[in-house]
Amino acid sequence: MAGLMSRTSTVVKAKISKLLDKAERPEETLDYSYEKQLESLQKVKKGIADVVTAKKRLELQTAKLEDQVTKLDGQARQALAANREDLARSALEQKTLVQSQLQGLDQQIAGLQTQQEKLIENEKRLSAKVEAFRSQKEVIKAQYSAAEAQVRIGEAASGIGEEMADVGLSIQRAKEKTEEMQARASAMDELVESGTLEDFTSDKTSLDRELEAISAQGTVDAELERMKAELGAGTPQKEIEGGEKT
Repeated sequence: MAGLMSRTSTVVKAKISKLLDKAERPEETLDYSYEKQLESLQKVKKGIADVVTAKKRLELQTAKLEDQVTKLDGQARQALAANREDLARSALEQKTLVQSQLQGLDQQIAGLQTQQEKLIENEKRLSAKVEAFRSQKEVIKAQYSAAEAQVRIGEAASGIGEEMADVGLSIQRAKEKTEEMQARASAMDELVESGTLEDFTSDKTSLDRELEAISAQGTVDAELERMKAELGAGTPQKEIEGGEKT
């Protein structure tokens, strides 16, 4: 049972694959792939923009902290000048904390800068690949269109050839039918004349036609005798016989 199901699944997949292959249009597939590559390229560019935005925010925050370090340093000096060592210590402690934050921000900014450079490099390579694919895509589409046109021309020419072959066969069949019909007509005439086949288009019977034939034969015989008599009356028999010998 498992083997039968596996074979059935294979057959179904093969049928579906064949149907998909017939429905697939290379130009549509290429355009779709190109659109997907453009989407990937846009994502990379967006990633670069996001990294740059985040880096700028950190740089603004760094600038504020640097101003704060400068301010705290000045306050510590001012406190010492006023013999307020406790205030000077507090200012310096805050300064140290801010400087620690600055170091963390600097590391983050450096990391973002590295990511930005990598993304820019990837964007350049991907952009070059997308452009190369676009050019190749157009070439392939043009080649496919040309091949498709040739196939259609071939199919049209083949169709014309088949039509002409059909015309030739039709003419041949028509000739054969005509010859057959002519032969049948001749046979019918011969049968009618011989009396074998009754001519239902005439009101004469077979006996009438036989009598007419006898009468026609008698007429021919009488005419022949008349001509012989005329020839015998105009030329002596001996001369005729002598003429025949010569």
